[in-house]
Formats: sequence, structure tokens, C-alpha cells
Amino acid sequence: MQPRTPLVLCVLLSQVLLLTSAEDLDCTPGFQQKVFHINQPAEFIEDQSILNLTFSDCKGNDKLRYEVSSPYFKVNSDGGLFALRNITAVGKTLFVHARTPHAEDMAELVIVGGRDIQGSLQVVDSDRPERSKFRLTGKGVDQEPKGIFRINENTGSVSVTRTLDREVIAVYQLFVETTDVNGKTLEGPVPLEVIVIDQNDNRPIFREGPYIGHVMEGSPTGTTVMRMTAFDADDPATDNALLRYNIRQQTPDKPSPNMFYIDPEKGDIVTVVSPALLDRETLENPKYELIIEAQDMAGLDVGLTGTATATIMIDDKNDHSPKFTKKEFQATVEEGAVGVIVNLTVEDKDDPTTGAWRAAYTIINGNPGQSFEIHTNPQTNEGMLSVVKPLDYEISAFHTLLIKVENEDPLVPDVSYGPSSTATVHITVLDVNEGPVFYPDPMMVTRQENISVGSVLLTVNATDPDSLQHQTIRYSVYKDPAGWLNINPINGTVDTTAVLDRESPFVDNSVYTALFLAIDSGNPPATGTGTLLITLEDVNDNAPFIYPTVAEVCDDAKNLSVVILGASDKDLHPNTDPFKFEIHKQAVPDKVWKISKINNTHALVSLLQNLNKANYNLPIMVTDSGKPPMTNITDLRVQVCSCRNSKVDCNAAGALRFSLPSLLLLSLFSLACL
Repeated sequence: MQPRTPLVLCVLLSQVLLLTSAEDLDCTPGFQQKVFHINQPAEFIEDQSILNLTFSDCKGNDKLRYEVSSPYFKVNSDGGLFALRNITAVGKTLFVHARTPHAEDMAELVIVGGRDIQGSLQVVDSDRPERSKFRLTGKGVDQEPKGIFRINENTGSVSVTRTLDREVIAVYQLFVETTDVNGKTLEGPVPLEVIVIDQNDNRPIFREGPYIGHVMEGSPTGTTVMRMTAFDADDPATDNALLRYNIRQQTPDKPSPNMFYIDPEKGDIVTVVSPALLDRETLENPKYELIIEAQDMAGLDVGLTGTATATIMIDDKNDHSPKFTKKEFQATVEEGAVGVIVNLTVEDKDDPTTGAWRAAYTIINGNPGQSFEIHTNPQTNEGMLSVVKPLDYEISAFHTLLIKVENEDPLVPDVSYGPSSTATVHITVLDVNEGPVFYPDPMMVTRQENISVGSVLLTVNATDPDSLQHQTIRYSVYKDPAGWLNINPINGTVDTTAVLDRESPFVDNSVYTALFLAIDSGNPPATGTGTLLITLEDVNDNAPFIYPTVAEVCDDAKNLSVVILGASDKDLHPNTDPFKFEIHKQAVPDKVWKISKINNTHALVSLLQNLNKANYNLPIMVTDSGKPPMTNITDLRVQVCSCRNSKVDCNAAGALRFSLPSLLLLSLFSLACL
């Protein structure tokens, strides 16, 4: 059903206040009186004058408009305030806003004895049937939040039961209908839109902090540093959320109390001083803190405010070159020593936390042998000059270096490095008693083992680097693990005091190592160490030996193989294999035992007939391939055991309990591993 009567509800809670500055000394734009006090009457009568307001923009008041914070009042062009209808409650305060293209102002009307507005409207239906009733539904009535609105079922008066908050719900969609006495709908429902008109009850809030900005020192006037914007929860279509910004306080206030300016509408903070005043090195503090205020109502006095702190850092640029604290530095160092010998100090006025302050040092002259290096101390910015290759007093007792210093960051175009950015370092080398030096080192000789005692191996040679001191050198043995050597303390001749044995545990891979000392006659004496490596050539001085030396065999064995023998020799080839295996025939009968060659290092011992249970010693003779060859005779103990019902009994023979197959298997495994 279409509504026959339009329904409107307006609940107006507040409007904006605007204050302007004087433009003319003879005329002050705005209301002549800004605050009025009106006693609350029993009822404000429609079209009855309440008071007169006087406003002037000092330009003739062209296009003057008035706005009243309550929709039930108006101000005519002459400044007279009237009620638009009979009304009893208008609240405790009214605001009148006057505006022309040249000025605007706000007047406050304090209602003495005024009552808070609950808000109501009258639903009119002239054709409503008799005894019918009004019914109101929707969000805010019978839907959450319930109970905010109610309607007089007889008169159609809609009222508000509690304070509305536009920032929670800005618009309520209600429905009105008429019903009979039984509740049956007669007309409607008709939509009723309740618009909550904004009141300035929210302060501006800076929500994005902390606010930290940076600006380079020497920046031109008008350089934008940062932007600060606040949020106001009030209606953005009204002056309640129209913000203006200003700087309330600047700390520190030197060299100017107004170093920065903030755009009142955009919130952009810009520099307003000359580049010369924005010099980080002359500022009391390169960090400024600004108290920024945001005020709604377009910045008028009646507006609510919120503040935040803006921190502005004056960033350094490399407009100062580093300078040495003096033109010449002195250093002393002992010959042969390495490490830092002097710290070069510089001054730089730039920010110590930046590359505009950090120094980089370079040796530009006096270091052809690359004996020196210079590095920056990251804490002090000093140049640490070091000796990295030992210096020799006898070659040069003095060195002179030319050092330059620069910054990590490049200098600004109008600044350059001057004479103070270079310095000279004079280095004095101190003479010390250096130990003699063997040449060559290590010393190497090759000899056959077993040479005769007293044989001369070599004569060592050590020289004293301190050629200007004319010292004598004596020699001694430092380390001789086997005790085989002797050295003449005067001329350095090394001879043997014992037989050299290549197979000794003191020899590693046929090389014997000994250390000698050369001691000069200085005070105190200095010592040098030399190494002698003796390579020992092998001679055939070790007879081969066999393994194993014990074997078992059953007295009724069908396989008459006894054991596989292996041979080894401590000497080197060709003084080792191929080995020759034989049975020493002078000690045993020829028709009982047999030995057969398997390969160069192994042979098989077998029986020609079964033997009775007993122990037998079989002399095995093995000969190596050396020239002359060496031979070794070793008894092989053979235990003949009784083997019955898978049991081996060697007790009567005093034998070890190993079966012949097991022994053969072990022997074959040993053979396979060679």
C-alpha cells in the first residue's frame, strides 16, 4: 500500500562554529556579541521573535547566510531569531553560524533552565479510521537495539527514549502502520527514515603514530618533511569533522621558534627557515619535537582538539671533510714484529652514525713492499696503522708513509678534501737480536740404512741476520728421537752415533726427522731451529717369517691338506717376495710331508699319509729374494686329532681345538686378502 502522507523525522544535535581573523582595523568581522543567555520559556511560540543578532563581514554582508543548530529555529536576513513551530524543549545550547564569502562566525545561545531533548515527531493521518491505532516496527523498536523509539498509538507521536549516537547508527529504517482494535493492519506499513544528525562529540585522533620525519640539513625553504593527518569520527559531510592543523609548540626553540610550518588543511609539515639556519653542526640539537594540534569545526574556537608529537630529525650530509689532528705522526717498531704501531686521529663534524663521518684511510706513498696496512677503528674512527710483513733493521731502519683520509660517503659538490686530509707517518725500526737462520730449511740427505757408525751425513749452514753485530754461532742437537746423530758445535758437521735402521718405529715412511739449534753469541743469545730429513734406503737386513705357526688335522682325514702358510718381510721390494718355502729335510722323513707353492707369498702344507694322534713339529724354511737372500727356519706345530661323530679330540696330543677344515678356511681367507 502506498503511503498517503509523507513522514519526516529530524533530530538535530549540533552544528559548527567558525571564527575568522580581523581584516580591517576599523571593522572586526563577525558577531558583535558572541554569547547570549535566554531564559527557557514555557514554550517557544512559532514566528515570535526571540532576539536579534548583529553580524558584519566588513564588506557589506553580501550573500549572508545563517544556520541554526536546531531545525526548529531560523534567523532571517535582518538577524532576527524565530521558532518555526511551537516547541517546549530545545536543549541547553543553540549555535548560530553566519557566513559570507568574506567572513564567518559563530554565536552561542545558552538556554538558561533548558532541558535535554528527547526528540519526537507527529505522524499525521487525517483519513485514519476511528478507533484505529498506530504501530511502529523496525530496528530500534522491536529489533536490536530494541526500545530506542516508541509511538503513541493514539496520537502517532514518535519519541526517542535515550540518547542517540550517530557514530554507532546514523540512520534507522522504521515502519508505521495503523491497526484496528484487534491488531489487524488497516494501512501500511509506511517506511519512516530517522536520520541522526551529527553532534560534534568526537575529538580528532592521530592514529598512525609515532610520527617521525627526516629532512636533510641545508634543505631549501619550503621543503616538505612529513604529513600528519588525524581522524574525526563525526560526520565527514559537516564541519564537525572538518579539521585544521597547527603547531602548538616546538622544542627546542633555537635558532628560531618557528623552524617549521604545517599546512592547516593538508597537514604537510615544511621548513620555513633559510638553509643556513638548518645546519646540523650548529644546531643545539638535531632533533626537534613539535606538538601538532588538530581541531575540528574548521579550526574555530568551539572545535574539539587532539594532539600528537612529531619528531623531526635533521639528517646529516657530508659537508665537512675529515681532517688529521696533526700533520706528522711518529711510530717505532721492533724488527720482526707485526701488529698495530700507531693510531692516526682525525676530526669530522658530521654525524658519527653516518658514512659522512666514518673515515677511510689509504697509504698513498712509502709502501712499495706492502709491509704496512691501515684500517679504520669503527668505534673511534682512528686509522690503525699496522705492520703486516716483518721489517728488517739491517735493510732499512726508517720508513716514511704518506696517508690520506676520506669519508665513506662522497662530499657534497661545494666541499673538497684539503691539505689537512693527508698526514705523514715517520716509522723507526728498532734493532733486535735475531736468531740464526738455517739454509736450506729443511735440509735433506739420503743414505742407506745400516751405514757404519761415525759416518758423516752433512754439514749444516746457519747465518746470523744481524750482520752488523759480527756474532759467532754454535750448534747443538735439539730433537733426535732415536739418538742416532751428533753435531759438531763449531762447524755444524753431522755424523752418526748408532746404526740407522729404516725399520725403526722412529722412522716414518722411510724418513727420519731430527732438529738442530743454531745459537748466536748475543746478549741474550738468540736461537734458530733447523730441520734435517734423512731418507733411508732399504737393505736386506730382515729375514722373512711365516704365519700361522700352529695347525690341526684329523687322524682319519680324507683331505690331507694341513694348512696354508703365508710369509712377510719388514724390508722393501726387491728384498721381500717372491718367497721360497721348503721343509727342512734334515729333520723329518721325506715320505710324510709335502709343501707346494700357491703364489709369491703363500704355500700349502699337506700330508702324504694319515698320522696317529700326536703333536708334530715341522721345520719350515722360508727365503726372501734379496741379494744376498735371507732365510728363516720356523717350526710349524701340527696337531693330529681324533675326529669321531663330528667331535674333535686333541687332548691326548695337547693340541688346540681347531678342525682342519676351519684352519684351511682361515688360511684361504688370509690368502684372499693379500
